[in-house]
Parts: sequence; structure tokens; C-alpha cells
Amino acid sequence: MGGRMAGLWRSYKTLMTKYPWTVQIVTAGSLVGVGDVAAQQLIERRGLAHHNIERTAKMMSIGFFFVGPVLGGWYNVLDRLVVGGTKTSALKKMLMDQLCFTPGFLASFLCISGALNGLTVEENTNKLKRDYMDALLSNYSLWPAIQIVNFYFIPLQYRLVLVQIVAIGWNSYLTWKVNKM
Repeated sequence: MGGRMAGLWRSYKTLMTKYPWTVQIVTAGSLVGVGDVAAQQLIERRGLAHHNIERTAKMMSIGFFFVGPVLGGWYNVLDRLVVGGTKTSALKKMLMDQLCFTPGFLASFLCISGALNGLTVEENTNKLKRDYMDALLSNYSLWPAIQIVNFYFIPLQYRLVLVQIVAIGWNSYLTWKVNKM
């Protein structure tokens, strides 16, 4: 098993070197989809017979077309704004990420999800008012520590991967949150 995992990791690194943008986007979309499957099966306990495939496809599309490109681009911008790999620069990056970027990113994610779920502008606004603060506070209980580790120990090209692996649990929570009516 360990040899197979090492081989998969080598293949992933090779693809990241050749096609970094594409691999990050595909990784993000796939893992947002995994998060939705986990939400439906582990949190909502729908069972395979009642799994909402259309919902998983919608969530994956948000990962492919919003989460992957936006987060990938943000990490590149953040690395240019705060240069260096020190503990202080990691702390600055985390603070910028959590205080400047996350509030708007999370609101956008919730609004895009609502729109894809067919909510009217008024319904989407009401859902955002109801769910946003809870989601943001939940974010702040998880992500600052993860992002410190991410910005201090993880090379730029692998940051989105770490975030998306941790985000399987987070995406499960978010997809449950955005699909709860």
C-alpha cells in the first residue's frame, strides 16, 4: 500500500510540474465533490439509493470553476504580497487570508451555491443572512491553525492540495449547510 501511495504522489508531483493550474482546479473540484458525497452519506445519511447526484455535480462545478481558480490565484497573490517563509510571514499570510479574503470568498460560495440550487435573489439573500455568520465562525474555529501550517511548511504549488484535503470535512459541512433549506 505504501509503495502505491508513493507512486501516486510522484505522479501527482509530475503532473503538478507540467500542468499546475489544471491539476489544482481538477483537485479542488474533485475534493469538493468528495465533500458533498460525505455530507450526503455521513451527515445526512441518505444512503446510496437516495444520493442526489445532481447536487454532487453542482458542488463539483463550484469546485472546478470557482474554488480551484479563485483559491489557486489567491495563494499566488498572497505569496507576492507577503514574501518569505518565516513564522512571521506565515502569520501575516494567515491573517490576510482569514480577515481580508475569507469573508468575501465564503459569501460568494454561499451565493453561488444558492443560485445553482435555484434560489431567487430574495431567498438567496435570506439564506445568506441565516447561514453566513455561523459558517464564518465555524471557519475561524478550523482554518487559522491549518493556514499557519500551510503557509509555513507547505510549498506554494501544494497549498491548495493541503487545503482541499482538510476541506473534505469542511466541504461536507459547507455542502450540508448550503443545501439545508
